[in-house]
Amino acid sequence: MAFNDQGGAGFQKKMYQGNWQCSKCGAAITELPFEPDPSRMDKLLCRQCHMERVRSFRR
Repeated sequence: MAFNDQGGAGFQKKMYQGNWQCSKCGAAITELPFEPDPSRMDKLLCRQCHMERVRSFRR
């Protein structure tokens, strides 16, 4: 049995390796939990920008 990022038992998500760039801050992205759609490369966010976006919806 594998452990997930939160420390609980579960399935490990496949991670995709690549050389992408955050569309908001320009930071390098080298790993994603999904295979990015080539037509949406201008919408990729790094982990920090993604978390800021998620937090803004919860306000």
